[in-house]
Amino acid sequence: MKGGKEREKQRVLWECFLSAVQSRAVTLCFLGIGGILVAGILAVAGTDGALMGILAVTFLTIVLLWLLVSGLLEWKRFAELERLLEGVSERYLLGEMLPKPVNHMERRYFRIMKEVSRSAIGIAEQTRREKEEYCDYVESWIHEMKTPLTACTLILDGAISGGSMLSGDREREKSTDTGFPGDPSGEKPDAGERMCERGSELRRLRRELKRADNLTESILYYARLRTAEKDVKIRAFSAAESIGEAVRSQMELLIGAGISVETEGDFTVYSDEKSLCFILKQLLVNCAKYCPGCHIRIRAEEGVISVWDNGPGIPAHELHRVTERGFTGSVGRAALLWRSEGKEDIAADAGNPGRGTGMGLYIVKELCDCLGITMEITSEEGAFTCVALGYDSRA
Repeated sequence: MKGGKEREKQRVLWECFLSAVQSRAVTLCFLGIGGILVAGILAVAGTDGALMGILAVTFLTIVLLWLLVSGLLEWKRFAELERLLEGVSERYLLGEMLPKPVNHMERRYFRIMKEVSRSAIGIAEQTRREKEEYCDYVESWIHEMKTPLTACTLILDGAISGGSMLSGDREREKSTDTGFPGDPSGEKPDAGERMCERGSELRRLRRELKRADNLTESILYYARLRTAEKDVKIRAFSAAESIGEAVRSQMELLIGAGISVETEGDFTVYSDEKSLCFILKQLLVNCAKYCPGCHIRIRAEEGVISVWDNGPGIPAHELHRVTERGFTGSVGRAALLWRSEGKEDIAADAGNPGRGTGMGLYIVKELCDCLGITMEITSEEGAFTCVALGYDSRA
């Protein structure tokens, strides 16, 4: 081990010596010319040969020592710069930490580097401020958007309820009426059928509003990832209650996609309840979007929440990439499978499966990492997909 260190040290010293020679090539040329001229003058003056030899050896020794010392000093300064570079989190800050220059040329480079560094720091700080302002604006905009979305959903709920009551009244009127005035046939348009169609359209509109609400919530959590630790509130709560809340919140999408859900088990979770609910909702949204008509089983036991579905599954070569930001994968394969099984209506009602953003599982994985939750995804193409979330139950 010592021999290797010694060889490495010798190699570094030799490289420093060669670097010093190369950087001072012009100076060495002039020194050589000067030495030759001095030697010629001494020879013409009749100086003793032994004395000239001693002078030449002394001159060469001084030059070699100068080159060696210069190389060592340069190596020391470069080693110091490398240590500074390794210790700086932001590389553009290195210009503010450079050691003081030792000669005129270094002082000029030093001033240039200071200007470059200050300019880079200014641009970086401005970009950071603009990013923070943009994220704050997006976050506030999302909060504002959720209010009209919620209001529209409530209005639709009232319209659907009112439509059902009105349909009942029309049916009763139809049983007592013989027809419209002036209508010799005595027939009346099927108002109940029209109201049923209207109710179906209103329910579909409500599902679209729910999708918009889910998207705004995803953007909100994505914007908060930069300060996720500040928004986390750790407390004890029931896993079953969070699962039930997530399922209830996505009921319209699940029903529209023809999905059945089965839940079982419970344990006490010590985590952030809102984040867990969002994670579960995102997994349910993915099921509604990519595998309509499937069956979902959510189980909570022994500190693990597993979400299993019998959908089209994930190809093995894509499984390790599904949590990458922006990765969508071959989702078109699932759409072909639904059509081949005669589920065109369900797939159309669930939304276009080929328009994934590739952000859902990425946000889920980032939240899991922030909360210290283990996330494991297993899948078999054409069979199932299971996402297991490991929590510290400490019950």
